[in-house]
Order: sequence, then structure tokens, then C-alpha cells
Amino acid sequence: MTLEATNGQEGGPLRGVRVLEFTQIIAGPVAGIHLSDLGADVVKVEPPKGEDRRNSGAVVPNEGKYFQSLNRGKRSLTIDLTQEAGRDVLSRLVPHFDVVLSNYRFGVAERLGIDYASLRAIRPDVICATVTGFGDHGPHATRGGSDIATQAYSGMIAAEGKVDAEGAPVWLNATPFIDRAAAFAAAMAICAALFERSRTGRGQEIQLSLLQTALELMSNKVMREPVHDVTVRDPLLHRMQAARAGGATYRDTIALRDESTRLTSHRLYYRGYDTKQGALILGAITQQNRDRMRAILSMTDETDSPDFDAAAPDADDRVEAWRREIQQKLMEKPADEWETLFVEAGVPASTVKFPEEMSDDLQVLAMGMMTPLVHPVTGPQRVVSPLARFSETPAVAQRPAPALGEHSIEVLRECGFADAEVDALLAAGTVTRRA
Repeated sequence: MTLEATNGQEGGPLRGVRVLEFTQIIAGPVAGIHLSDLGADVVKVEPPKGEDRRNSGAVVPNEGKYFQSLNRGKRSLTIDLTQEAGRDVLSRLVPHFDVVLSNYRFGVAERLGIDYASLRAIRPDVICATVTGFGDHGPHATRGGSDIATQAYSGMIAAEGKVDAEGAPVWLNATPFIDRAAAFAAAMAICAALFERSRTGRGQEIQLSLLQTALELMSNKVMREPVHDVTVRDPLLHRMQAARAGGATYRDTIALRDESTRLTSHRLYYRGYDTKQGALILGAITQQNRDRMRAILSMTDETDSPDFDAAAPDADDRVEAWRREIQQKLMEKPADEWETLFVEAGVPASTVKFPEEMSDDLQVLAMGMMTPLVHPVTGPQRVVSPLARFSETPAVAQRPAPALGEHSIEVLRECGFADAEVDALLAAGTVTRRA
């Protein structure tokens, strides 16, 4: 790790750290964004045609908004790793980088020569971070991983418990939760490994997987604990497995699972409602907040009473009646008026906003949660700012997503390639640059 800032990057806590990124889709690219925000110089290595996602929903060729959102803050270097000359370029680059990050399917890193054993032979103190779908061993190590497939495999879709009109499972599709959480984990682990290396001089390998991340996101459901399990989990699992073995549909099996989560006070005051205009979310977790909501709504439900038995035969019907009463009351005013009443009482509640509105939201603007940048092809843009604010070493959105091959020449020159070598690589198509 060098002490000087790289490529004009100053101030971030990872200043001087250089990251060579071999990533695609979401988990790896987003991890690279967070490292860049913290001051690292992140160089994304792409094939000459670019990462496939460059043209996902693109209006301008190679510069799709989705790709740009997942790759800001980086430089782009294109290398044809199918050529021997390309692999030679890679071996000369590695000594200049502290971290190599990848998220290809298990086994691809070895074929490309970016696995830990290959990299360590070139730079002994390198930190090699790899994100796979299912891990690096076991019966499913070679399976391809994606967010939706991992949601299914891990039980996350079943935990959500939604089905469509045909009874098919509905996944969590607002954003790829598992991919993004894996990215956070990768960035955190890389920072920890860099700290360890600063103390001991040792590099190391970091292995992460979408499956492990999914399990952590549902740790309260996946965890085993004998008292709860024998009372709740085991009987429920037995009923669901028996129903499935007997030919029950997915919808029917999910319904059995839903029966184990009765409508308690949390479900009355921690859920969504319609209003006279717009939708409203109530987010009360504590009884204090629920009591404040009851006062505003003039509700007299007994769900927090010690005498209320959520397991009683008539409990569900009683709670559902209270839910309908709350819904009827909320239809008397627009959502924003209810929001004002609840917020003034100090309880969590919000109207339901659209994500497309958030870049102009007053709180977002007041907190500087969007950063203006200028893309070399598509022009001015505003991107989501770094997650954390540092008082002494600011995190900054360094630059927009790079154009394909935009930094190929400068990166090679920084790593000791002579002009004649660069020209030869360009002529052979081993390396390409922005047209």
C-alpha cells in the first residue's frame, strides 16, 4: 500500500489503496463503488466489448444508466484475457495493486489467473476478495448464482410469503437485496484485511457468497434454538413438509406458514394502509409508540393487554376487525395529513413515496445525499452519495462510471508500460481504449 493519494484522489481513509476489479452485474461492482467512495483507486478490468451490463436498458450504446449506477468512481481498463499477451499484461499489473476483487462463477477466477494462489505468486501480500453464488466447496459450489435464485434457495422468497394470481412465488424485486448486502460485506471485509496487513504485512484471501449473505439477512429465521424450535419451528416445519409431500400447492403450503404469524399489535401498527389520498406506512415497534398511535386514531384495541391471548381461537378475527377499524379511520384524511399527525407525536410513519422522486426530496437535498458529476459521454448527472460521512477523511463520489477503455493507456503507463509497449498492445487488440 502506498501512502500517496492515487490519481488525484485525496482525503478518503483508503487513499493510496489500489483495487483491480474483475466484476459483473451487481455484488462485485457495488463493492468497488464503496471502496472508491472511501478513497481507493479502483480500476475495472473489462473485456474489449465491455461488461454485458453496459448495454442493459441503454439509450446511449455502452452507457446504460443501470451500468453507470453500479460502476461510478472507477477507471476502465480493457484487456483481452483470452490472449496470452493479455495474461502477460495482467501479471505485470498485479504488483501495483493492493486488492483484487472478483465475483465470477466459482472456477472462472482460476481460469483467468486471478485466483488467490496465482495472485500471491506475483504479489505475496495481495488481498484477494471473491464473491460467488454458493461458496468455494460443497455440492453446489459450481452452480451459477443470482439474487433471485439465491432468494429461492435460501428460503427468502418463502419467508416473504407472497404469490401471484396463478399461485407462483413472488420474489423481492425492488432491488437485489442479497447482491447489495454481499457488496457491503465484501467492502467491509476488504477494509478489515487492509487493516490487518498494515499491522502484520500479510495479505490474505477473502471468500464471500450470496448464500451466506442471504442466511445472515434472515438470521432470526435460520438460527436454531431448542426452546423456540420445539414449540414453534418444528411443528410448523412438519406441517409444511407433510403438506408438500402430499401434493399441496406452493400457495397452500405458504398459507400454513402464514398461520404461524398471527396478527398481533405489531401487525396493526407496523404495516401499510390506504388513505383518502395516497398510501401510508405505520412503523411502531414499541408499545409507547403504539399507544400514541391509538390516541391519534381513537383506537381501543386490546392487543397490548396482558389478557389478550394471540393464540385464542377468536384472536385472528378480533385483530382483523381492529385492522378494518383502523383502515376505515385512515380513509378520512389524505396520507400526508396523517403523516404530519404521527410525526408530530414522535412516532414512525411515512407516506409511500416513489424512488424516482427521491433525488429532489427536501431531506435528501438537505443532507447532500446526491452528488453532481459529469459523465464524459452522457453529460451532467446526480448520483447517490457515499453511505458514511467522515469528519477527517471525507468519503467522496470520485467520478462517474467510466466509458469503456477510457483509462486503459493511463493505467498501463502508471504501471510501468513504455509507450511503445502500449502502442503494440493497442495494435494487437490486446488492450483497447475509448474510441
